[in-house]
Amino acid sequence: MEWLLTPLEVSFVQRALWAGLLVSVMCAAVGTWVVLRGLAFLGDAMSHGMLPGIAVASLLGGPLVLGAAVAAVVMAVGLRVVTSRGAVTHDTAVGLLFVGMLSVGVIIVSRSQSFAVDLTGYLFGDVLGVTGADLALLAAAAFVTVTLALALYRPFLALTFDARTAHTLGLRPGLAAVAMLLLMATAMVASFRVVGTLLVFGMLLGPPAAAAVWTRRVSSTIALAACLGGLATVAGLLVSWYARTAAGATIAALGVGSYFASAAVAALLRRHRALRRHPSRATVRAVVATPTRSETP
Repeated sequence: MEWLLTPLEVSFVQRALWAGLLVSVMCAAVGTWVVLRGLAFLGDAMSHGMLPGIAVASLLGGPLVLGAAVAAVVMAVGLRVVTSRGAVTHDTAVGLLFVGMLSVGVIIVSRSQSFAVDLTGYLFGDVLGVTGADLALLAAAAFVTVTLALALYRPFLALTFDARTAHTLGLRPGLAAVAMLLLMATAMVASFRVVGTLLVFGMLLGPPAAAAVWTRRVSSTIALAACLGGLATVAGLLVSWYARTAAGATIAALGVGSYFASAAVAALLRRHRALRRHPSRATVRAVVATPTRSETP
């Protein structure tokens, strides 16, 4: 067990562990709704759409988190404005804003070589460089995200499964949709410092999708997704420590891998139960064709 505890005795690994656990909780609380509502493309677009805000903040010497927050809000509000007019479909609006925001960010980075290299760390994350201030920000964001997710549980649930019923019950599905976008933006803005804007999407989708394989209740899916994200964080830090890989990318990869592992195990279990309940015709024919002792010469 010494190999398991040795990396966790280092202070920066401990901070990375706490940061990863907080990110797991936030991504579980928000990512579950992203998975259930089929908003994966929107999540991907929003994670990339933060690039121009980060680039401008870096160019001006301001807080990168603030720049990412402004870009995420612009993305969410822009999506709401474009779709409300009904001129294009939801996925088309997401695609337009996705390409537009990403293009602006790349243009800014390409014109400002002085900070492009430093910006790479924020795009791909630096979980081992998390500071005490970063942990405080993550803790505050996690508290706000989880509190609002619990408070808006009924509107989110109604919006996800029957928007018309939500409107009939006075749950205001339009406001619930905006609140969900803002929660998604909050989770991504707070998490990009740990796993990066390009990798936070993996933690937002992987553990919730894996949890959905095993659960039927939304609350259970959120809880299990948080646990799976925590396991991916611990395992990712250990793998990166001994294999000398990028910690943020390793955590995100294991988070995504948890879905494929869950899907594979679930498929094997279903196949095993099906064989026990309904033996294959080939097996039945083999049993029938086998002579009994009385028939054996």
